[in-house]
Amino acid sequence: MSSNPEGEKGKVNCIRILFVCSKNQWRSPTGEKIFQSFNGYDVRSAGTEEGARIKVTMGHIGWADIIFVMEKKHMRRLKNKFGPMLNGKKILNLDILDEYGYMDEELIELLKARVADFIDVPK
Repeated sequence: MSSNPEGEKGKVNCIRILFVCSKNQWRSPTGEKIFQSFNGYDVRSAGTEEGARIKVTMGHIGWADIIFVMEKKHMRRLKNKFGPMLNGKKILNLDILDEYGYMDEELIELLKARVADFIDVPK
């Protein structure tokens, strides 16, 4: 397997961020959409449940520098499924409940505010 430091999107030396929610329908895809346009970040999203639009895999975990989960249960599910693979990974709980639709203005503001506690978020 060859190593490509530029990643799939040709972004050199980007911080790779994974947003995780339950079904990868509303919260994590919103995080992916709003943060993928910021320079310096390569962003993906996935879900923890069987019926997730994109289900989180070992590949996602290995790829990510930072994993933002929406709730404690998502962190628990990742730890149960991926255990030792998470060693050394930065996993942060944003504490955002499943009560927003995709690209909901309130969700966008909440994501930006909570993520800004951990990384630089452009205004």
